[in-house]
Amino acid sequence: MTASVADPRIDRAADARPTQPRADRSRRRGGKNGARQLGRAIAPTTLLWVLAFAYGFPLLWFVLSSFKPAGDLFSFPLSLLPKSWTVQGYVDAWNSFNFYEFFGNTFLVAIVTTILTVVASCCTGYALAKYDNLWLKIFFVCILATTMLPTEVMLAPTFLVVRDLGMYNSLAGIIVPSILTATGVLMFRAFFLTVPDELVEAARIDGARELSIFFRIMVPISRPIMLTLAIFSFQWRWNDYIWPLLVLNDPSKFTLQIGIQSIVGAQNINWSVLLGASVISIVPLVLLYLVFQKYVMNANINAGLKD
Repeated sequence: MTASVADPRIDRAADARPTQPRADRSRRRGGKNGARQLGRAIAPTTLLWVLAFAYGFPLLWFVLSSFKPAGDLFSFPLSLLPKSWTVQGYVDAWNSFNFYEFFGNTFLVAIVTTILTVVASCCTGYALAKYDNLWLKIFFVCILATTMLPTEVMLAPTFLVVRDLGMYNSLAGIIVPSILTATGVLMFRAFFLTVPDELVEAARIDGARELSIFFRIMVPISRPIMLTLAIFSFQWRWNDYIWPLLVLNDPSKFTLQIGIQSIVGAQNINWSVLLGASVISIVPLVLLYLVFQKYVMNANINAGLKD
């Protein structure tokens, strides 16, 4: 009896035959899935481009118009690009109307208020999230109730308090009422609620005191929330118009938005100067966002825990 020896080439060919249709089916299935995903992405991508154009085109026209001479702003037909570029509007805006004083006052108010707002909101949000106390719950309800009231409703009582405290017609009258905001407290409270209680308990077991837990553990991990609130607070104070208009009476203490409004005359408007001043007013906000956007909402609250 002779033993038959199988040819390895035949076995490899036999093994390869059934896999070829599977590869073809997988390739076709992958192609169909890719085409389906591409079709689903076309509509939202198109919508985003339309929205970006709708928001960006007026801003682009506004910025480019600030480089046009006053005589070309209302020339017909209208043109997007300036026929002759000029920065005279920026020069006149900065040198006239004490614009540099308005800029400095606004920058001081925005920086001081932002720092105090972040500190106060961080402390308040941590207390409301990690301490179980009846008075803290009542205080949280009161803070939450302020978000349900229009700003115009609170202007009159806030003005009376500022006047009675002797802060009328001063930058302190703008800063102090804006320190504690319901939005900042809610942001920090929501963030600290997501921090595991085991992290706090582990620090207490190791002998850390409450202030040490707050400053050495909670504050570092809440840095993204701090930067987010700092950007919002700086923007709020930089663009604030109604409250400084009520509190300030001395032109040397006017903020930027009131200063821009003072450029608008009763009889005529120097549009070139007004556009230049408006573009200057938005430059700090753009730079602030470009510098800090990568730090926003990038928290890792489980960094101090082990599995």
